[in-house]
Amino acid sequence: MPRLFTAFEIPPEIRERLAFFRGGLNGARWVEPEDYHVTLRFFGDIDGRTAQALDDDFVATEIMASGVATMRLELDEIGVFGGQQPRALIARLRPDAALARLQATHEAIARRNGLPPETRKFTPHVTLARLRGVEPQAVGMWLSERAFPLSLSFEAAHFALYSSRDSVGGGPYRIEAVYPFA
Repeated sequence: MPRLFTAFEIPPEIRERLAFFRGGLNGARWVEPEDYHVTLRFFGDIDGRTAQALDDDFVATEIMASGVATMRLELDEIGVFGGQQPRALIARLRPDAALARLQATHEAIARRNGLPPETRKFTPHVTLARLRGVEPQAVGMWLSERAFPLSLSFEAAHFALYSSRDSVGGGPYRIEAVYPFA
């Protein structure tokens, strides 16, 4: 069964800028820059029939109802998921109504195809590192040394359906299909 999710690819020039943050935190498991992405909806391990139904729905659904050919995505800060028990370093995206609508469409497609609802609040981000077992104080110090706005943005003309290998998380990821907005 494939493990699938939809996401935006990160352009090479943005990957290069984000890769600058790699290192300096003992115990962090850094994501390879070619695996950076912005997840829209994680579907999990699903059967081939459901995978085909998702693909059919993404092809058939008018994803960008506004008719625009691209979506501007803005990375605005480095942050952390997990609070007192940090589990990931991230580059957070600036909240955007069009992005939220697109994610809601992916959620609706998932549910229409019998997948359980996503229980986590949608927080668009790029995962930079996984932090299992890294001390919160070390994470806090690392973040304080990088507490400045990112001001990175790019135009996305499509989203992609990705597959990942069976694992606890992480790449390598493979693009299975691409869905242009225009």
